[in-house]
Amino acid sequence: EVIDAGGDAVEAQDLAALPCTEPHDNEVYAVFDLSLERFPGAEALSDMASDQCLERFESFVGMSFEESILGIYPIYPTEESWSQSSDREIVCAVYHVELEKLTGSMKGSGI
Repeated sequence: EVIDAGGDAVEAQDLAALPCTEPHDNEVYAVFDLSLERFPGAEALSDMASDQCLERFESFVGMSFEESILGIYPIYPTEESWSQSSDREIVCAVYHVELEKLTGSMKGSGI
């Protein structure tokens, strides 16, 4: 899967999980599969992942994306993982826009 790191793609095999009680950089708030047969292209997939994560943001955080201090970090398949591993999974994570550590869950935080 690709992590969109501000325009730089980073491939990830596994994501480490920490308890929300410990300081952490990101919190996963949605995981879902795309129901597309063909790889739409990296840019189109990035846009789809961002749009789908944005749609799920407010119901998780309890505040609109525009008002929140949280950013969206979409993780999505590479063309290789799409074709070789049938990877269709999108992972949506939030992070503090000033890169401060998060403590506790951001679910319903309204920040």
